[in-house]
Amino acid sequence: MENSTAYYENKKAFHLFVARTYTDLVQLKREGKKEEFNSLLLKVMPEVKLYIKRKLNTAMSKHLIPRGKYKPEDITDQLYLEAFDHFDEIKRKKDFHPWLFKKADSLLDEIMADEEFDTLFLDNIDSYAKAEWDSMAEKFSVDGDGDYVMMEELDDISYRKHDYILKNIFLEDSGRDMMAKLDRDLGKENIRKHTEMVLHHLPADMRAVFELFTQHQFELDEISKILNKDILEIEQLLEDARSSLETTFYKRFVNGFKKETT
Repeated sequence: MENSTAYYENKKAFHLFVARTYTDLVQLKREGKKEEFNSLLLKVMPEVKLYIKRKLNTAMSKHLIPRGKYKPEDITDQLYLEAFDHFDEIKRKKDFHPWLFKKADSLLDEIMADEEFDTLFLDNIDSYAKAEWDSMAEKFSVDGDGDYVMMEELDDISYRKHDYILKNIFLEDSGRDMMAKLDRDLGKENIRKHTEMVLHHLPADMRAVFELFTQHQFELDEISKILNKDILEIEQLLEDARSSLETTFYKRFVNGFKKETT
């Protein structure tokens, strides 16, 4: 838990670091120093690059875009141009990091069709048996030719730094026994892989809200700006994502451990 806490503190510190670069970038833009501007911008881009890479990999695995046609670098190169040309849109330093994600999201939307998802997954999420979950997980990890597809993404070193802490899913005090059981029986790596697999099957907006909130540590009002959605809709998407993840952990891993309802 200490490592996970340190991870989240580092994320918040990085948000502050990005905000502190805002004043210097404003000055470089005024002076027309594009090369220096881009060099400084490079230092604040790791989280945005991670976001872009994940969205492209998901789109490729779902055959929404041809594999290999688009690379994360294609999007980030365009983002550098957008940032320099439209930097005046940012009025406050606290808005800078969300603005970068918003621009990245717009660029991604331009190159791929609206993401479709299997509505049967959500409709039947409460009825899948453990064997069905295991089969789904195997299909997620290995394609029909036996080549590893999604596991390449999961094993990326930048992803391994992230830890989907169970307290982001099981919010109620009544879930403490469940979290302890999962930690003991599964371990951090299996918890992470199951979470990734479920998120992969969720609607794009639901997945994006959950990841922006838990992984990138944005506040709900910032996420509403990034995704151009009302904050009430953002709150509902986050609640639905958490509920879906919680249900899948109960159904797949906890034999006879019933989800409490009030």
